[in-house]
Amino acid sequence: MAQGGTHVIVVGNEKGGSGKSTTALHLAVYLLHLGHRVATIDVDSRQQTLTRYVRNRRASAEASGRDVLMPKHVHLPTAWGDSIRENQQVELGIFTRAMDGLRGQVDFVVIDTPGFDGNLARLAHGAADTLVTPINDSMIDLDVLARIDPKTGAPLEASPYSRNVQKARAERQAENGGAIDWVLVRNRISNLGSHNASRVQETVERLAEGLGCRVADGIADRVIFRSLFLTGMTVFDPLEADLLGGAPTMSHINARHEYRSLVTALRLPQAQDLRASA
Repeated sequence: MAQGGTHVIVVGNEKGGSGKSTTALHLAVYLLHLGHRVATIDVDSRQQTLTRYVRNRRASAEASGRDVLMPKHVHLPTAWGDSIRENQQVELGIFTRAMDGLRGQVDFVVIDTPGFDGNLARLAHGAADTLVTPINDSMIDLDVLARIDPKTGAPLEASPYSRNVQKARAERQAENGGAIDWVLVRNRISNLGSHNASRVQETVERLAEGLGCRVADGIADRVIFRSLFLTGMTVFDPLEADLLGGAPTMSHINARHEYRSLVTALRLPQAQDLRASA
């Protein structure tokens, strides 16, 4: 059972542009639509993509005069003092206070991390009950997990990111016997089948086996995700053109189905439609 009855989902990958922020907000909003209490935390003080996404969402809601489900959002800044050790202590205090303030107050906390290694990112990974790692659907992007043999496609050596995750898992196990469920998600999958796509899928499955994690069905490459950011909306919001920034399409419907399938694959505790069961 997650601490305080709150389940922590961390969206992590040290490679930028993998769709972490889009995934984080879609997971959060879907859980909100199911009737859960949800908070989001942005520990990427440089890009602040999730924070800007949430701000766009709030602005669109205010401009349209509609009620839009909003997560409780927190942005955590990086400490910039001269001492690395002191900075890490400051960040630990900031992160701990934020988490303590949310545990028991919400059902889920979704944390978005930067595309680089850092103290706040490591703290977030260490707090994860579920770790979601979106990976762009290419052999190049798999390098964030392991060095791949160019001829056979076999994993040769775990990457620094994978080693950090394994360290976080070991520390969690030693501290309280808990576990971090690590799930790889192929992202921006081409709608057209190809030899490369098959090779990526095979390699991801081999990586998962070696790293002790799982693979969930992925999310297709859709223009809608890039357009939704400006309005702060997600595919789970009302299908209204003025709110979404354009008329809904079949791609919108399919994207909604893919994210629902992803949440099912994550096996989150009590991630059900509370309104339907009330």
